[in-house]
Amino acid sequence: MAIELPRLYPIVDAGLLQRGGIDAVRFAGELRTAGVRLLQYRDKDGGPREILTAAAVVRGVFDGVACRLMMNDRADLCLVAEFDGVHVGQDDLSPESVRSIIGPGRWLGVSTHNPEQLAEADNTSADYLAIGPVFSTSSKEKPDAVVGLDGVRRARQLTRKPLVAIGGITRANAASVIAAGADSVAVISDLLLEPRKSAEEFFRVLR
Repeated sequence: MAIELPRLYPIVDAGLLQRGGIDAVRFAGELRTAGVRLLQYRDKDGGPREILTAAAVVRGVFDGVACRLMMNDRADLCLVAEFDGVHVGQDDLSPESVRSIIGPGRWLGVSTHNPEQLAEADNTSADYLAIGPVFSTSSKEKPDAVVGLDGVRRARQLTRKPLVAIGGITRANAASVIAAGADSVAVISDLLLEPRKSAEEFFRVLR
């Protein structure tokens, strides 16, 4: 049974928050207030204890709210943190390995960067697929090649699974990404400065 994704999929990137001097609790709290219902926590540099401590904080912020919390990369930590799913990239555990750890009830998302990767991921038990970067992005040190709106359109033709577009997506271009076939937009940088206000504007643009 296909899942239904909210239009906006914020990613809380621990490294970016730290470098920007942004308090993670306040940031997550503003996203909650704005009405965010799907969120990914990503920490590429922290150790397991650090990630679990931060994950517990995020979970506490969204306590009592029907928001799905996704853990980036770490299927094991997803279980310990009692998150609702895992998102993996091309260099992480295989989707089926992750599925064997998290079971059938939690969501599984897979990042792809070209038609071949997307077609391969489409044949896994992933609940949704991500395509990108759609536009140039500064949130990754070594980003993959930009796929553009044509890449989103091509991805839409290759899968019936829910499709998340990621990479350089802002309030100015988000509507064009949805029009190209994405079900949801994953956003990092354009939420950093004023999280609540920015998220609310995304919701208006994507309504």
